[in-house]
Amino acid sequence: MTTATQDSRSFAGGVHPPEGKHLTEDRAIEPGPAAKELAILLSQHIGAPAQAAVKKGDALTAGQRIGECKAFVCAPVHTPVAGKVKDITLLPHVVLGRTLGVVVEADSPAQPVLPSFQRPQGFDPNAYTSEQICNAVREAGIVGMGGAGFPTSVKIQPDAKVPKDTLIINGCECEPYITCDYRVLMEWTEQVVTGVQLVARACGAKDVYIAIEDNKPKAIERMNASLQKLGLASAIRVAPVKTKYPQGGERQLIRAVAKKVVPTGGIPPMIGVVVSNVATAAAIADAVVCNRPLTHRVVTVTGKGIAKPGNYYVQLGTTVQTLIDHCGGMTDDAVKVVLGGPMMGIAIADLSTPITKTGGALMVLTKQQIGKDRFELRQTPCIRCGRCIAACPENLCPTKIAHAVKNNMLDLAQSYYMTACIECGCCSYVCPANIDLTGYIKTGKILLARQKKKMPS
Repeated sequence: MTTATQDSRSFAGGVHPPEGKHLTEDRAIEPGPAAKELAILLSQHIGAPAQAAVKKGDALTAGQRIGECKAFVCAPVHTPVAGKVKDITLLPHVVLGRTLGVVVEADSPAQPVLPSFQRPQGFDPNAYTSEQICNAVREAGIVGMGGAGFPTSVKIQPDAKVPKDTLIINGCECEPYITCDYRVLMEWTEQVVTGVQLVARACGAKDVYIAIEDNKPKAIERMNASLQKLGLASAIRVAPVKTKYPQGGERQLIRAVAKKVVPTGGIPPMIGVVVSNVATAAAIADAVVCNRPLTHRVVTVTGKGIAKPGNYYVQLGTTVQTLIDHCGGMTDDAVKVVLGGPMMGIAIADLSTPITKTGGALMVLTKQQIGKDRFELRQTPCIRCGRCIAACPENLCPTKIAHAVKNNMLDLAQSYYMTACIECGCCSYVCPANIDLTGYIKTGKILLARQKKKMPS
């Protein structure tokens, strides 16, 4: 494998949107709200949803499993608090619309307690077998916390046919405004390192990198100092990468750090690479060393429309409204609530939508922040300028795909590799004609899935 130099650690295409991280990057992680009720979704990951393992009226202990997983690509779900099952019903989901979940009524609502992870003296990942680590990760219900939500135990399993020789820990956090991973790197450094060692042990990777964008010099310095202190600087290397969106995209990060290309339609393990988020690594350390399931996560609450932006340690199942209230409520000029970041996040209307394992950010935006909304701007015909092609990190032709979808020509859209689109939004961001190219492509994928009966109409 060719080792990339810092100067070359980037990828073709991409954009440089305003970062907006100043709102929360220096705010330490604080306990989130105490919730009387939690709406815990049974589908918080890619793959088969978990099945309810409890019934209405059941008494629960904190950390108890409430969702069983029987499929291979699945992850169990646990309750963050002791309480009682109030109901098992359809609940709002930011992507699926509505999905089954468990409503838990807490016995005594209390603010979450920040985790106190202590790295064991003389910690040796070789004290655990790969099977032990994978089993612990599966039992804890850990999924990719960077947004994708793929069950981690499946991803890190060793493969004798295609050995996983490279591990990249994703600490880029390229999406504007979001700083939850940055704070995890700064405050839970040794926990992250412990998780990295465990993942490398589980999958068998020998080349291990922690990739951090170069707009986070303090995180790079802190991680290097921690690795030096633990005597791991030669085994785990910090890889500074250029600040550019979407540098944190799995395929883009592999190109930048490992100089490898994931085949279109393929996945990183096909070329011997595993990519994992820093928050996921921290959760793995918690699960394996402390035997704790994934029941909380750090959420960045940001935007000029929220009274008290910050990074909060939140119980899964906490509703957006509860979190907003905890942060002092919305300002008078707030106009939009987004789960996720400004490039790939989804605007929501139902504030009873709960926080999930993949929900790293909640944005409340003002009219001034948004500027002229895309739907207020007059869409004009494509001028064939090619900006969307230059910006696309996957070397696609977004305008051709969008026009094919617009004219209901899904076969043609497929021939332009519509399904290879990572929906990063770069094309829409740079389009001078104000065409929502990403929106058309997303619609095309949905129509295609319905056509193939992989999604209900």
